[in-house]
Amino acid sequence: MPDYSPLDRPEILAYVFYPRTDSTSCPENAFDLSVPVDHHVSITCRFYVGNRPWPWVLFFHGNGEVVSDYDGIAPLFHDRRLNLGVADYRGYGTSGGVPTLANLPRDAQAVFEAAESELIKRDFSNGLWIMGRSLGSVSALELAYRYADKLEGLVIESGFCSATRIITHLGIPAQGIDLEKIDRECVEMIRKISIPALIIHGERDTLVPVEEAKNLYRGLGSRKKELLIVQAAGHNDIMTVGFGNYFERLQNFVEEHGRSGQKSSGT
Repeated sequence: MPDYSPLDRPEILAYVFYPRTDSTSCPENAFDLSVPVDHHVSITCRFYVGNRPWPWVLFFHGNGEVVSDYDGIAPLFHDRRLNLGVADYRGYGTSGGVPTLANLPRDAQAVFEAAESELIKRDFSNGLWIMGRSLGSVSALELAYRYADKLEGLVIESGFCSATRIITHLGIPAQGIDLEKIDRECVEMIRKISIPALIIHGERDTLVPVEEAKNLYRGLGSRKKELLIVQAAGHNDIMTVGFGNYFERLQNFVEEHGRSGQKSSGT
């Protein structure tokens, strides 16, 4: 597992995280789950139920987003016969604590284990997929590496192999930190990921260059992997610019590679 702790300097974290404390009441078709991750610190997750037999996508959002932003997006996943669970980070939404890069992968493990347990308890058991958008790719890649036997597949949207590459790309000051060592650790972890993977990226993304998606695609150890470059899309408009193709490819990927027979389940 990559050690991101050398990057947890105030001047770096100020560029990486944009926590918001926005929240909404839980919608009628959803339920919230509070996951303890540290002493007096819990992370909030929200699960949007479309249909019991459908598979679940556990989603880790981008750095300027919060769980409640997905109240209006979840129906788009439901339209594609996918249930959606979204996890916040420390300091985001109603979650406690302060976000750091080192905590992202550790907290993701706690979130995953709590989410899996809760879904089983509620008898939602038709497959679990991990998806990470932008910053969320750190969490998603960690889980794809650690929980391959419990996951159907991995989806990365507007993501990257290593946070160090984005730090370099954006010119964020990181003097005295061995960025190459952290990058090597990330590349080595990605090489060991074997579950089916779908990489989605905007052609005109200037925050996370499209080359990062290509590097991730090439570096993944997955035998079954796909790369979708959304033409004319940037970093924050990829879902709207590529709307039809984005969700069609996501649905087809899940149906094709799922081990739980999703294609014939639900309506």
